[in-house]
Amino acid sequence: MIVNMASPGRRRNAPKSAYHHGDLPRALVDAAQQLIEAGGGARLTLREAAQAAGVSVAAPYRHFADREALLAAVLAKGFRELAHRTDEDRRAASDAMAGLMAVGLAYVRFAADHPAIYRLMFGAECDKAAHPDLMAAGHEALTVLIEAVATCKAAGLIGDADVQQVALAGWSLSHGLASLHADGLLAAAMPGDLQATAHALMRMLIDGVRPRPG
Repeated sequence: MIVNMASPGRRRNAPKSAYHHGDLPRALVDAAQQLIEAGGGARLTLREAAQAAGVSVAAPYRHFADREALLAAVLAKGFRELAHRTDEDRRAASDAMAGLMAVGLAYVRFAADHPAIYRLMFGAECDKAAHPDLMAAGHEALTVLIEAVATCKAAGLIGDADVQQVALAGWSLSHGLASLHADGLLAAAMPGDLQATAHALMRMLIDGVRPRPG
């Protein structure tokens, strides 16, 4: 709980808190995410996050030991949002193969929507191994893709191909395309609609693992 030391007169004119009691960690993570998306990871400090959340500069230290701890929480949120989006689109697909396609397209779309966050999610600025929750969130996102491939395997749609290898191929394709787009390199090399390009490449991958007739 944060004690407001302002005088009664000043308290009446003060802006409402940016968070509800008990939600300070979430408010700080949301504020940090907005700072990153506005100016990149270099802009993120605990002080800036506190100011953006409307709390004292000392408040973040009650929940985050340092800048990296806050950054890890932001990136964990990013991975969980990625997992949610890809899983939601997979479940809405008409069949197993369409579900696999949907996972790849949702992955690329997430990176396009949040390029600054996406770069940090897969960058070296945060020591991911030091933050178990971040590692778990990353695994959660990858699991959606593995489950999509496993569902195709169970339906006899990818022949004898190994589930883990197909998942790795799909991840590599989606991540490579998303990274090229986030870094501004894709438009110069292959101008055109990002989702259309992603769809064409995913189709090539899927066709390559379908069972061969005869």
